[in-house]
Amino acid sequence: MPRLTHACLAAGLAVAGAMTAPVHAKEADVSNDPYAWLEDVEGQKQLDWVKGVNAKAEAEIASTPAFKQLEADIRAILDSDAKIPGVQKIGDFYYNFWKDKQHERGVWRRTTLAEYRKAQPQWETVLDLDALNKAEGKNWVWHGADCRKPDYTRCLVALSRGGADADETREFDLANKVFLKDGFYRPEAKGALGWKDADTVYVYSDFGAGSLTSSGYPRIVKEWKRGTPLASASVVYEGTAEDMYIAAFHDDTPGFQRDFVSRTIAFYNDELYLRGADGKLAKIDVQNSANKGVHKEWLTLELREPWTVGGKTYAAGSLLIARFDDFMAGQRNFTTLFEPTEKTSLAGFTWTKNHLVLNILDDVKNKLSVLKSLGGSKWVSSEFVGAPSFGTIGVSDVDSDDSDAVWLTVTDYLTPTTLSLAEIGKQPEQLKSMPAFFDASGKKIEQHFATSKDGTKVPYFLVRPEGLKYDGSTPTLLYGYGGFEISLTPGYSGGVGKGWLEKGGVYAVANIRGGGEYGPRWHQAALKANRHKAYEDFAAVAQDLVARKITSPKHLGIQGGSNGGLLTGNMLTQYPELFGAVVVQVPLLDMKRYNHLLAGASWMAEYGNPDTADWEFIKTFSPYHLFDAKKDYPATLFMTSTRDDRVHPGHARKMAAKMLDAGKDVRYYENIEGGHGGAANNAQAAHMSALAYTFLWQQLAK
Repeated sequence: MPRLTHACLAAGLAVAGAMTAPVHAKEADVSNDPYAWLEDVEGQKQLDWVKGVNAKAEAEIASTPAFKQLEADIRAILDSDAKIPGVQKIGDFYYNFWKDKQHERGVWRRTTLAEYRKAQPQWETVLDLDALNKAEGKNWVWHGADCRKPDYTRCLVALSRGGADADETREFDLANKVFLKDGFYRPEAKGALGWKDADTVYVYSDFGAGSLTSSGYPRIVKEWKRGTPLASASVVYEGTAEDMYIAAFHDDTPGFQRDFVSRTIAFYNDELYLRGADGKLAKIDVQNSANKGVHKEWLTLELREPWTVGGKTYAAGSLLIARFDDFMAGQRNFTTLFEPTEKTSLAGFTWTKNHLVLNILDDVKNKLSVLKSLGGSKWVSSEFVGAPSFGTIGVSDVDSDDSDAVWLTVTDYLTPTTLSLAEIGKQPEQLKSMPAFFDASGKKIEQHFATSKDGTKVPYFLVRPEGLKYDGSTPTLLYGYGGFEISLTPGYSGGVGKGWLEKGGVYAVANIRGGGEYGPRWHQAALKANRHKAYEDFAAVAQDLVARKITSPKHLGIQGGSNGGLLTGNMLTQYPELFGAVVVQVPLLDMKRYNHLLAGASWMAEYGNPDTADWEFIKTFSPYHLFDAKKDYPATLFMTSTRDDRVHPGHARKMAAKMLDAGKDVRYYENIEGGHGGAANNAQAAHMSALAYTFLWQQLAK
């Protein structure tokens, strides 16, 4: 059973709801907003406005030979055949979804482990999305496949129009590599299908009026039998309109088959139920804030707040484990597998057949350890043999039912990512290495700590030329996110390297509060009324870069997307004097309206509810309302996507229009496709990246 990770929710579980028909909890008053008309996503007048401002941005940024070269370079990186093809073991084969120049929308393919070990594996095409799009006259974007154990003959394939969160699900015959005409089919909506058995699925989707939450996600989950109409599917569980997301799933681990219903009330607030054969639900009675997982005989809990149970108190950030059946029978005997310190947090854990691998962040640097049960409550810890001593380390199981092997990825800002196959207790076998996509010679990675307004030490990573002149003249790009307990760790990016580092720029990444770098406490420190602390942290990093004479305000640019777009929007409006250029991508900006637009209601646990007294603090970090036409602001580029059905493009449209009308130095670019990621294919992604880096270089190298 997959763990219910909230970072996953933040990044993408919230999948769907048609953009043209969002659900609103209560319509907010827009009578005093002269730019509210831009919220009509696909209206002709609105799209004409978009095309007009797009053309102006293109004319300024994209018309030079340097732009064309950078766009081509980034496109070549994205299209490269030398990238590492990550794989998922499904039955006897290893599957990969791949995009390159010949496969713009991508191809789902498979190979054997013996072939995969080769430098140039032979791949068998399972589904070609470009061919499918041509045949159907559509623009499908891959959203993944759920293949049924144990025979793996059928899969549920999710496809999105243009990259939106909303998708449809079709049943796919994996043996004959065709969609089944009479198979399971879920129409386009936010939600999913999941296997229960060969002839039964769980479906949570848009079933019509009243079936979605105020966030636009499924409120009802049903059980659907093969050969019957979807309308006849039986209700498994109904949540409330105020909930965030309702789902059900089947754990098909051999010997531990179980069914679960999950009720996500809000981020970091969910309930998990065991569903019996009779359909009755038994709640796993733990804190709603705990991250819950069930694996074979074990129940795991990642605590987000202190918990007193069974006569003991466990610290927030701890990982607890107990026997699942004993817990459901009323016992409360937990073993603490990890307890955080001031410097450490749990980045994640991975099960293998006989072990549990912990991935721990120590001052935002990864360390691995291996745990094994000795029976009862005793666990023994050992080092992970062959674990690298540098870089960001990722661990995932190959097949936790039958194998003690894991995939091991290692990367940093300057070192191309490697992929190894590691059998627990043995030296890892490196299988793949990404090529060097940019010249990293003469560059150095450092970690520094800035002091925030309240005295908190805030880490940040710095990538700089070894011969950097500390005179404040170097164009510097500072990136941040600071939300939903998501950690920013070093990773290799050909786009950043080619578009920024190779040109001599300095690149910095701020690990501000709101993120997960130091576990739940780091995230909770910047929630709701304390949101300003995330922005104070980011400003402190900017000020530290200037104090160290690495750069100066006129040479310092910032970039962030989604919640990071809210961050950069607040930097723009609250700290304009600190920056020479600002890139705001797929952003939240109108915090009075955000919970009425698309998936916005699902984020009120993070930001608060602006329809209540919360508005008193929310308005202090609503860039749309903080903008002052009398003030001077740095050069700004807003970027979003028409097809983003998670963060409404109206945020960026309205903010850009308001600033343009006030005569500010603003550019706007909206990709017609792309969803929340901003781009639906490599060509679009390369274009968007080249726009951002070219704009930043134009402004900061003056």
